[in-house]
Amino acid sequence: MYLPKIPKKPFPPSAALLRSLNPTLHPRQCLHAVALRRRTFHTSPAPREEEKSEVHPYKSFHAQLYESTYQRVQRERAEQEKFVIQRMASGRGWYAGFTAALLASSLVFYYLGTLRPRPVAETSTLPLASTEPPYHKTGTANLEAAWADFVDILGEANVSTAESDLQYHSGSEWSSYTTSEKEKPFCIVLPSTTEEVSKIVKICHRRQIPMTGYSGGTSLEGHFSPTRGGICIDFQRMNKILTLHKDDLDVIVQPALGWEYLNEELAKDGLFFPPDPGPGAQIGGMVGTGCSGTNAYRYGTMRDWVLSLTVVMADGTIIKTRQRPRKSSAGYDLTRLFIGSEGTLGLVTEATLKVTVKPKSESVAVASFPTVRDAAECVAKVVGEGVPIAAIEVLDDVQMRCINDAGSTSREWKEMPTLFFKFAGTASGVKEQIGQVQKLAKGNGSKSFDFARNAEEAQELWSARKEALWSVMAKRRDDGDHVWTTDVAVPISRLPDIIEETKKDMAKSGLLATMVGHVGDGNFHAIILFNDSERKTAEAVVHRMVKRAVEMQGTVTGEHGVGLIKRDYLAHELGESTVDAMRKLKQAFDPLCILNCDKIVRVEKPAAGEMKPW
Repeated sequence: MYLPKIPKKPFPPSAALLRSLNPTLHPRQCLHAVALRRRTFHTSPAPREEEKSEVHPYKSFHAQLYESTYQRVQRERAEQEKFVIQRMASGRGWYAGFTAALLASSLVFYYLGTLRPRPVAETSTLPLASTEPPYHKTGTANLEAAWADFVDILGEANVSTAESDLQYHSGSEWSSYTTSEKEKPFCIVLPSTTEEVSKIVKICHRRQIPMTGYSGGTSLEGHFSPTRGGICIDFQRMNKILTLHKDDLDVIVQPALGWEYLNEELAKDGLFFPPDPGPGAQIGGMVGTGCSGTNAYRYGTMRDWVLSLTVVMADGTIIKTRQRPRKSSAGYDLTRLFIGSEGTLGLVTEATLKVTVKPKSESVAVASFPTVRDAAECVAKVVGEGVPIAAIEVLDDVQMRCINDAGSTSREWKEMPTLFFKFAGTASGVKEQIGQVQKLAKGNGSKSFDFARNAEEAQELWSARKEALWSVMAKRRDDGDHVWTTDVAVPISRLPDIIEETKKDMAKSGLLATMVGHVGDGNFHAIILFNDSERKTAEAVVHRMVKRAVEMQGTVTGEHGVGLIKRDYLAHELGESTVDAMRKLKQAFDPLCILNCDKIVRVEKPAAGEMKPW
């Protein structure tokens, strides 16, 4: 019997095959199509005309009918699969088109939104509660890219990443702020011109990298500690006297020029620059802290001796605050604004300073007293009598003992509270001043009064005052000891009270603590030796000293500056709204907060327990 040959059933397309033909299909859609392919049919309509023409002439009727039916079913299945695939593909295409249109319209509306100017802040101050934490880009890739930019500007020799340099520019052993391990710059850059400083600052502004200026590094309250990392701009290559205008009594200098070297050069022309802070201080740092020194009683502070400044702003813009006349009422006094700003508003690259004629005659006298209060009362009498002396300094008995123990001067001192007087003027004027002061000192219980008879003796007598800090540091027991140096100032009438109370408090603490000061203008310092286990005791002594000064209508710092240590005391001295105004000023000059961040005012809310109670 003839058996018809039944054609083999084609293998159904797999889901993977359908996916490869149309990548836009979802895997589930492909599986659905395969399922349709495998579905069985229970009824079969009559064969089409074209199917009849394909019937084999030698096959039986049943075989021909079966083959025709099979071919028709296959075509229907193929058409159904094609329909399903097209429908699914068109649906996905619609979805993709809708998504693209939505994204495009969102971008258009966002762009239109950026064209609308941001609302201007209507408040004149910036409370701490309204601040947002600064955003800095201090990732390795960004810093390394900036390093390459700095090398292009300065040369590789003037960009340092040596670990010893990074540590040196993070803090000092005489600073009252202890730097943490993470508070370290990525690199040190050494520019030589204002233009190079501007280029460096523009790179940091574009890349949002924080910067810290460095000029001398003798500051005491954590002024140059890089709390946000970033880079340190060391001005040591900018250490020149640019121009001396002898007839106008002014000089233009760069920021890394030391005040001692400046006076050596000025002395050749019979001139001098009065502000005299600690040894090693440089003009840039002196401007930044608004320093003074032993001559402040007669000659005033740094603010009184700066005519003009060249400053690089936070975005790299270069400005000059004014010209060289001795007085001007033209516009805001930006010169004084930058003095004492500690590098938080701009970087000083040149300073025009006033100088004066060196006195024809100078002398020094030293008087010792039974108590530190007796010494302070003598100061008030001398000031009250209007004796035009150049300086009045006090050193307490502990400080005099430290100087003797250090052996850093050529004579042995009485270990009693001692006043150091400096006289300047004509020979006859100096002689008259010495007589007046000797009489006033005797009236306040002076136990001795020695005065210099020549320049060598004057230098010898005054040397003890300049050795105060170093003699205390020489008393350190081991490498774990630290020195805390701080200062306050009060109205001259309250000087005896605060000195006596602070002296008693220091003695009660059990710490080695000394007292020195430029007491002619009510300013005095405490130098405290402590180790890590004694830190809280030292902090408490300093805190009470500062609080005492504020309560006596004084200031939390007479000349050291605010830095990190004194910033939380400002509100108690000046009021919250005044500090908020300072914060607003910082935001206006440095909106990215990349210039010596965290100094003077806080720029973000403190962590719990970070601010000490008053």
